[in-house]
Amino acid sequence: MKKLLQEFKEFAMKGNVMDLATAVIIGGAFGKIVSSLVADIIMPIIGLLTSGKNFNDIKIVLREASLTNPAVTMNIGLFIQNIIDFIIIAFSIFMMIKMLNQLQKKFKKEEEKKETIIESSKEEQLLTEIRDLLKKN
Repeated sequence: MKKLLQEFKEFAMKGNVMDLATAVIIGGAFGKIVSSLVADIIMPIIGLLTSGKNFNDIKIVLREASLTNPAVTMNIGLFIQNIIDFIIIAFSIFMMIKMLNQLQKKFKKEEEKKETIIESSKEEQLLTEIRDLLKKN
């Protein structure tokens, strides 16, 4: 049991797990921001363009409400709103990954340039040493 706990502790303290936990927390907060953007800004504009129709009110009533039972509805408007949420979040993640890939390529090219410069300066040093030795002889 002690060994299992030790292994779990090592696993939990690895950088990747901590990065993942941070990403989940930030992603949750980002999701709330996007949901608010869609519900409070985008959907009212879409509603205005569709003759003032509130998307939250778009429903298909499957069974009317009675004295003892509430109405059973399919909330089409909320579903559309959630689709828009998803599209915005997916596009944002796509753009972030695209930006990170571009930065990664840029840093890789710079690193390759530095390695080339270091290699050429080593060759220059070696050639300088050979020249100096030849001059002495």
